[in-house]
Amino acid sequence: MMIKPIHTEADYQSALAAIESLWDAPEGSAEADQLEVLSMLVEAYEKTAFSIQPPDPVDFLGYVMETRGLTRKDLEPYIGPRGRVSDILNRVRPLTLEMIRRLAAGLKLPASVLIQEYPLRREAA
Repeated sequence: MMIKPIHTEADYQSALAAIESLWDAPEGSAEADQLEVLSMLVEAYEKTAFSIQPPDPVDFLGYVMETRGLTRKDLEPYIGPRGRVSDILNRVRPLTLEMIRRLAAGLKLPASVLIQEYPLRREAA
């Protein structure tokens, strides 16, 4: 079997088929080595071809509130007074670094998602 880089969908499907045929290869065998190399190639291809963008921070906060049964009042210890929570959720003002730190620590949210840039609502002219 010749192992080569994955550049196209056809290459990808071929590599997946090869992985499936090698799946039960005995540990330490040449086939197991091929399986490992093919798996690394597929992983590298998938990272570029099927990359998943992080969610919008405000949408993520809305999702967290919905799934955890939180209210806007529950966000006040992390974001600030009621008006500030409203401004954040309505995209009037951005999350500050301090807010992100408190949300990450207090609600165990990934700061890497909260720190992403997101659009703010434009003020009426």
